[in-house]
Amino acid sequence: MQTCAFTGHRKIEDSHKSRIDGLLDRAIAFAYESGCRTFVTGGALGFDTLAAKEVIRFRMSHPDVKLIIVLPCKTQSSTWSASQVSLYEYTLFNADEIEYISDEYTDTCMKERNKRLVELCDMLIAYASRPYSGAAQTVRMASNDGKVIYNLYPSLEKT
Repeated sequence: MQTCAFTGHRKIEDSHKSRIDGLLDRAIAFAYESGCRTFVTGGALGFDTLAAKEVIRFRMSHPDVKLIIVLPCKTQSSTWSASQVSLYEYTLFNADEIEYISDEYTDTCMKERNKRLVELCDMLIAYASRPYSGAAQTVRMASNDGKVIYNLYPSLEKT
């Protein structure tokens, strides 16, 4: 059984917002058909949260799916808005497992979270457009480890 992880930017481009849920749904279905039953997200705002939400929805018709959320620290959401925290708590409540890299924020907890995502996965689904970002760092780590990588960003740019 394989594991699929997600990494992506916190900000979703306006031109992508109306289509990204559908593309994520198709990507999750593809990963499932490829043998993935465990899905892992990093719990950040933006793409991570959208991916977790779509996995939760997908799991309604595929009860053999498991969602793991790997968080950089327990205080991650301390500066988020009430609506952001609400969605975050929804994903945590519906996760099968939650793993914390650190109790408190550190200079390395984000990078360690990204490394952990790569360690856990066989396949990585990304939303990465910039070469210098946490998402790009995770994609590079996955590439260096020989993981299968699908970046959704270019297909959203084409249309």
